[in-house]
Amino acid sequence: MENPTGDSSGEVLRLDFDRRLMLQFRGSVVTSDAGLLAYRELDDALGLTTTAGEMLADARTGKNGRHALVGLLRQSVFGRLAGYEDVNDAERLRHDPAMRWIVGGKAAAGCAASPSQMGRFETKWLTADKNLSALGDLSGQWIDRVHARRPPRGILLDLDSSVSPTHGEPVRRSGTLRPASGQRSQRRRVGSGAEAGRGAVSGQGVAHLFSSRRGLRQSRCLRIPRSRRDQVCDPVAGKLHPLQERISYLLQRPIGRPPNEVRRFYANFTYQAGSWTKPRRVVAKVEWHPGELYPRVGFIVTNMSRPAENVVAFYNKRGTCEQWIKEGKGAIKWTRLSCRSFAANAVRLQLHALAYNLGNFLRTLATPELIKDWSLTSLKEKLIKIGAKLVSHGRYVAFQMAEVAIPRHLFADILRLIAELRPPFDPVPA
Repeated sequence: MENPTGDSSGEVLRLDFDRRLMLQFRGSVVTSDAGLLAYRELDDALGLTTTAGEMLADARTGKNGRHALVGLLRQSVFGRLAGYEDVNDAERLRHDPAMRWIVGGKAAAGCAASPSQMGRFETKWLTADKNLSALGDLSGQWIDRVHARRPPRGILLDLDSSVSPTHGEPVRRSGTLRPASGQRSQRRRVGSGAEAGRGAVSGQGVAHLFSSRRGLRQSRCLRIPRSRRDQVCDPVAGKLHPLQERISYLLQRPIGRPPNEVRRFYANFTYQAGSWTKPRRVVAKVEWHPGELYPRVGFIVTNMSRPAENVVAFYNKRGTCEQWIKEGKGAIKWTRLSCRSFAANAVRLQLHALAYNLGNFLRTLATPELIKDWSLTSLKEKLIKIGAKLVSHGRYVAFQMAEVAIPRHLFADILRLIAELRPPFDPVPA
């Protein structure tokens, strides 16, 4: 940005196709991300970044405290939400009027943090052990605040894995681990709800997940892993796995001409693996596909009492988790982990997660019926990317916003829904 603090000193640009048109570059009085102000309003209503500021430790000394840590965190999170996932983007964002007012403090009248300041914030200050631990717990704190305002009817834990390429000296997850492995700590905060295992877990994993005391109050549905011995064998020529022996009558090819559609069969039985403490309910699904010699077989262990077909239908809904992961990669770019150290990449991933949660809070809590089905990508392109001109007066500041994809009445509905999330006002007693 050549003239970030005001009008361009050069001459205006003209277009030859119509010489009546002039192009003027206004620097810090024009923004292309005015819709971020709605997210900042939601942040204020829920007290999200304020909570973060109370949890983060500030080890800066001298004149390094130009911007408060909570302001730096807002610049990191809101910038990622708008599609600026690199600290180099701060060179322009520091002068953006919407970002300056979102950061608040001295930034509103001056400028937000520079790339060097943001780099130190993300790779030095947040990588300190205390701050990295607090940052890892922050998403849970935000979710708790949302649930305090809108209590959920149930919680569905959909466990899935995702790949984020890293650089430098990363710590890699073993390729032999199942997606649901190592999720014990992530479930500690959850006291009720339902759980669907996206990937299979080992026999010992099933025993652990079903033996916890909290499991008595949770509905669980996990796929039993498939290994070489689990593969379907010819019922006549081969030996079946013990699970398949229980449904051997479904593994016989149906008599008659095969139909052109898939045929599905379900079964219930009780089974106890060697590592399980007691027998448990297993639901089997057998699918005969046209043109295939052997059926496709899957087994689910569950403590649900619903019919077998409904258990399978519940488990199959776990595929929506893949869509949320796809949104995180596409709209938030949370796979951009390009730092040289593991701690710095861990910080970046947590900041991406905070941006994703903030975006999802607005989508689920404060979107009118007309746009309630919009994805995070659509909200970014149509709501966040609203152009506006900043006009300052003696007593107030006005953002003159473009009315294209999001008209005034729709933006007003968003603000109304956010206002309903604020806690009731408690008057101070006389």
